[in-house]
Amino acid sequence: MDEDLKYLLVEAKILPDIFPKIIEVKRLLSKGSIKSVNEAVNKVGISRSAYYKYKDHVFPFYETSVGRVVTLYFMVEDFSGILSNIIGAIARAKANILTINQNIPINGLADITISIETHGMGKSIEELLSDIDLIEGVRKHGILSRE
Repeated sequence: MDEDLKYLLVEAKILPDIFPKIIEVKRLLSKGSIKSVNEAVNKVGISRSAYYKYKDHVFPFYETSVGRVVTLYFMVEDFSGILSNIIGAIARAKANILTINQNIPINGLADITISIETHGMGKSIEELLSDIDLIEGVRKHGILSRE
């Protein structure tokens, strides 16, 4: 086995219950609905020591993109204002837009790519994409690349 290997991508359902609970504590604290670690760990049912032992080593998949450049892909219906709505969702998430590319619509659908810098975002990429998914006319979305 390669000794330089530092990270693994593992499906959450095979991990011990402690790891998803660590993620939940971090989510509760970041949302501001719970003010203290003590209150958060009590709510999810783990000890403070378990939280502190793993908190700097366990992250949701999308959180690994924080502080990085991420290129998002969208397939959208061709009508006025849809790009503006997507840009608005990105702005509300406090991401910095670096580039926008929209192709000419074909058969009523257009492809858009938007590169964003994620430092300072108030939500995860997963939450941003969920918000954008609710915008009328967005047919498809995804992450093209991360740097």
